[in-house]
Amino acid sequence: MSKCVFCEIVAGRIPCTRIYENDEVLAFLDVGPISDGHTLVIPKAHYNRLHHCPAEVLAEVAKVVGRLANPVAEAVGADGYNVLSNNAPAAGQVVEHLHVHIIPRKSGDDVFNRWPAFKYPPGKAESIAEKIKQKLAK
Repeated sequence: MSKCVFCEIVAGRIPCTRIYENDEVLAFLDVGPISDGHTLVIPKAHYNRLHHCPAEVLAEVAKVVGRLANPVAEAVGADGYNVLSNNAPAAGQVVEHLHVHIIPRKSGDDVFNRWPAFKYPPGKAESIAEKIKQKLAK
Protein backbone atom coordinates (compact mmCIF):
# COMPACT_ATOMS: atom_id res chain seq x y z
CA MET A 1 0.00 0.00 0.00
CA SER A 2 1.37 3.42 -0.89
CA LYS A 3 1.92 6.04 1.76
CA CYS A 4 -0.58 8.87 2.14
CA VAL A 5 0.94 12.05 0.71
CA PHE A 6 -0.89 14.22 3.27
CA CYS A 7 0.35 12.07 6.16
CA GLU A 8 3.85 12.50 4.72
CA ILE A 9 3.31 16.28 4.63
CA VAL A 10 2.11 16.27 8.27
CA ALA A 11 5.20 14.25 9.24
CA GLY A 12 7.44 16.78 7.47
CA ARG A 13 8.79 14.26 4.94
CA ILE A 14 7.21 16.12 2.01
CA PRO A 15 7.46 19.91 1.95
CA CYS A 16 4.45 22.20 1.67
CA THR A 17 3.70 25.89 1.87
CA ARG A 18 2.10 26.04 5.31
CA ILE A 19 -0.58 28.61 6.03
CA TYR A 20 -1.76 27.56 9.49
CA GLU A 21 -1.18 24.76 11.95
CA ASN A 22 -2.37 23.68 15.38
CA ASP A 23 -2.29 20.36 17.25
CA GLU A 24 -5.06 18.77 15.15
CA VAL A 25 -5.15 20.62 11.81
CA LEU A 26 -2.77 21.71 9.06
CA ALA A 27 -3.55 24.17 6.25
CA PHE A 28 -1.30 24.61 3.23
CA LEU A 29 -1.39 25.81 -0.37
CA ASP A 30 -2.52 23.20 -2.90
CA VAL A 31 0.33 22.18 -5.24
CA GLY A 32 -2.19 21.88 -8.10
CA PRO A 33 -4.29 24.98 -7.51
CA ILE A 34 -7.47 25.94 -9.34
CA SER A 35 -6.81 29.57 -8.42
CA ASP A 36 -4.17 31.64 -6.65
CA GLY A 37 -4.37 30.97 -2.92
CA HIS A 38 -6.15 27.59 -3.27
CA THR A 39 -5.70 26.19 0.23
CA LEU A 40 -6.22 22.73 1.71
CA VAL A 41 -7.23 22.20 5.34
CA ILE A 42 -6.64 18.69 6.69
CA PRO A 43 -6.84 16.88 10.01
CA LYS A 44 -3.34 15.77 10.98
CA ALA A 45 -4.65 12.31 11.82
CA HIS A 46 -5.58 10.15 8.84
CA TYR A 47 -9.27 9.80 8.01
CA ASN A 48 -10.28 8.84 4.47
CA ARG A 49 -13.68 10.52 4.40
CA LEU A 50 -15.64 13.18 6.20
CA HIS A 51 -17.97 10.59 7.77
CA HIS A 52 -14.97 8.67 9.17
CA CYS A 53 -13.66 11.71 11.04
CA PRO A 54 -14.62 12.04 14.74
CA ALA A 55 -16.97 14.95 15.42
CA GLU A 56 -14.49 16.83 17.60
CA VAL A 57 -11.75 16.67 14.92
CA LEU A 58 -14.22 17.62 12.20
CA ALA A 59 -15.31 20.57 14.33
CA GLU A 60 -11.68 21.74 14.55
CA VAL A 61 -11.28 21.41 10.78
CA ALA A 62 -14.46 23.48 10.29
CA LYS A 63 -13.24 26.07 12.78
CA VAL A 64 -9.97 26.48 10.87
CA VAL A 65 -11.75 26.65 7.51
CA GLY A 66 -13.96 29.41 8.91
CA ARG A 67 -10.97 31.28 10.28
CA LEU A 68 -8.94 31.05 7.05
CA ALA A 69 -11.48 31.43 4.24
CA ASN A 70 -11.75 35.21 4.17
CA PRO A 71 -8.04 35.96 4.78
CA VAL A 72 -7.11 33.54 1.97
CA ALA A 73 -9.56 35.24 -0.41
CA GLU A 74 -8.50 38.76 0.62
CA ALA A 75 -4.79 37.92 0.25
CA VAL A 76 -5.25 37.23 -3.46
CA GLY A 77 -7.83 39.95 -4.15
CA ALA A 78 -10.66 37.45 -4.68
CA ASP A 79 -14.32 38.46 -4.83
CA GLY A 80 -15.44 35.30 -3.02
CA TYR A 81 -14.49 31.69 -2.34
CA ASN A 82 -15.75 28.12 -2.57
CA VAL A 83 -15.39 25.63 0.28
CA LEU A 84 -15.70 21.98 -0.63
CA SER A 85 -14.62 18.48 0.25
CA ASN A 86 -14.58 15.64 -2.27
CA ASN A 87 -15.30 12.28 -0.63
CA ALA A 88 -14.45 9.10 -2.60
CA PRO A 89 -13.05 8.88 -6.10
CA ALA A 90 -16.53 9.12 -7.63
CA ALA A 91 -16.76 12.61 -6.09
CA GLY A 92 -13.33 13.65 -7.36
CA GLN A 93 -11.23 12.79 -4.29
CA VAL A 94 -7.67 12.17 -5.48
CA VAL A 95 -5.84 11.97 -2.13
CA GLU A 96 -7.61 9.54 0.19
CA HIS A 97 -7.13 11.71 3.29
CA LEU A 98 -9.96 14.01 4.33
CA HIS A 99 -9.32 17.54 3.10
CA VAL A 100 -11.31 20.71 2.63
CA HIS A 101 -10.55 23.07 -0.24
CA ILE A 102 -10.74 26.84 0.12
CA ILE A 103 -10.79 28.10 -3.46
CA PRO A 104 -10.57 31.88 -3.93
CA ARG A 105 -12.78 33.13 -6.76
CA LYS A 106 -12.85 36.20 -8.95
CA SER A 107 -15.89 37.30 -10.92
CA GLY A 108 -15.79 35.83 -14.41
CA ASP A 109 -12.94 33.38 -13.66
CA ASP A 110 -14.80 30.46 -15.31
CA VAL A 111 -13.99 28.15 -12.40
CA PHE A 112 -17.08 26.00 -11.78
CA ASN A 113 -18.88 28.03 -14.43
CA ARG A 114 -21.74 25.56 -14.68
CA TRP A 115 -23.72 24.05 -11.81
CA PRO A 116 -25.52 20.98 -13.21
CA ALA A 117 -28.80 21.52 -11.35
CA PHE A 118 -32.04 19.77 -12.27
CA LYS A 119 -35.63 19.45 -11.00
CA TYR A 120 -36.92 16.31 -9.27
CA PRO A 121 -39.93 14.69 -10.88
CA PRO A 122 -43.01 14.62 -8.62
CA GLY A 123 -42.54 12.34 -5.60
CA LYS A 124 -38.84 11.61 -6.11
CA ALA A 125 -37.53 14.16 -3.55
CA GLU A 126 -39.87 12.75 -0.91
CA SER A 127 -38.79 9.18 -1.74
CA ILE A 128 -35.11 10.06 -1.43
CA ALA A 129 -35.71 11.97 1.81
CA GLU A 130 -37.46 8.92 3.28
CA LYS A 131 -34.53 6.65 2.35
CA ILE A 132 -32.09 9.07 3.98
CA LYS A 133 -34.21 9.18 7.16
CA GLN A 134 -34.24 5.38 7.27
CA LYS A 135 -30.43 5.32 7.03
CA LEU A 136 -30.21 7.89 9.84
CA ALA A 137 -32.38 5.69 12.08
CA LYS A 138 -29.87 2.79 11.88
